[in-house]
Amino acid sequence: MCDFISWIEYKDEILFLTKHELETSRGKALRRYLKSHFTDDIKGHGAIEWYYRLSANSGRHKECTDFSNPKNFPAVIVKALKRGYFCGIGIPENYLTRPARAEYQKVKGPALAEYQKVKGQAWADYEKVNGPAWAEYEKVTGPALAEYEKVKGQAWAKYKKVNGPAWAEYEKVTGPAWAEYEKVTGPAWAEYEKVKRTAWAKYKKVNGPAWAEYEKVTGPAWAEYEKVERTAFWKIAKKKENRRKEWR
Repeated sequence: MCDFISWIEYKDEILFLTKHELETSRGKALRRYLKSHFTDDIKGHGAIEWYYRLSANSGRHKECTDFSNPKNFPAVIVKALKRGYFCGIGIPENYLTRPARAEYQKVKGPALAEYQKVKGQAWADYEKVNGPAWAEYEKVTGPALAEYEKVKGQAWAKYKKVNGPAWAEYEKVTGPAWAEYEKVTGPAWAEYEKVKRTAWAKYKKVNGPAWAEYEKVTGPAWAEYEKVERTAFWKIAKKKENRRKEWR
């Protein structure tokens, strides 16, 4: 994932994505390719490469998040910013005047609060299922790990008992001693891993659908929040008087 704004300098062109590219059939295919309700990946170099059918790492990858001066960006991007073409892709920080930012926050605040409300309820529902499932997983794996650590500790003590006084003949003595240590701990670890895998499979059987339901609820809610947030921002930003002086 890259920062907003990202672009690629390819041959004699400055390649980037705006709302106009995303409204084309290729842009809609890009959204499906990204397979996400979220728009963050759209602002990255990977999305630009995919849209323009470039091979990986083609051209020079550039990005800048400093909107204090339009000179930080190519002229074509400055022009697109001023015309509001990045609606739905990103929001430039410190782009609006203070009064305009306050107006924007009046819209953003309630929209974010609504998303947090949906997310909170969805998380509570998820935890109702996940909590007991994770407790059951730990109930099974905890004793198994404790048993392994017990065996490991005893084997390590036995190994050190042989290894400690024998430094002068270190390689001669420690080789068989370490082999004995691994002979004991190897099967113990294998048994723990067996218990752990079985318990994890059981946990994921319960957790998987619960997480999918959580994302099913929160994904569209976040998409709606971003839609409201970015639409409100660019509606305000399109008015020249709402932008900082250097961006007018």
